[in-house]
Amino acid sequence: MTDLHPWAAGLDSLYDQVWLRLQRGVADRHAPARHPVLATVTPGGMPQARTVVLRGADPDEAVLEVHTDLLSAKVGDLRVNPMAALHVWDAGTHLQTRIEARAMILTGAAVAQDWARVPDPSRQSYGSQPPPGTPIDDALAYAKRPDVACFAVLRLTVLAIDAVHLGPQHRRARYTRETGWRGQWLAP
Repeated sequence: MTDLHPWAAGLDSLYDQVWLRLQRGVADRHAPARHPVLATVTPGGMPQARTVVLRGADPDEAVLEVHTDLLSAKVGDLRVNPMAALHVWDAGTHLQTRIEARAMILTGAAVAQDWARVPDPSRQSYGSQPPPGTPIDDALAYAKRPDVACFAVLRLTVLAIDAVHLGPQHRRARYTRETGWRGQWLAP
């Protein structure tokens, strides 16, 4: 088991470390937070989890951003229930971060600047025909047709963060927007 990282010993430093790692995930394609798991709930009540790419992390506003195809099931889920969760496991530091958030689906003019920064190879992910999740007869019976009308940004307003550091003595803390991000130690 890993030694306790000094930042895991204090509520404020643990919170700061969570955001530092989220920001690193945006900037560094090899960082653990680059590919968090996003969970939603279907209109029928079934949980759905999938790996996404973290595209934005603003600690001052406590907002995260993920790009997606507007026709994907996750967007449909979030239209019915805008609550989502993200999970990041950082094996190198033994830090698990769980985030509760409210999603806003942005499209059109609101995401034009984001689309302009999406490299052409990545644009292939927005506008597949038929839409994502549609049954097809063959594994490759789809076409990639980049379409700005299918590009969406999920702006995730963070409501709560649960951070667990696994060390000689595990530590767990919860931070909420409603308490101004004042941390509370929890039993791990």
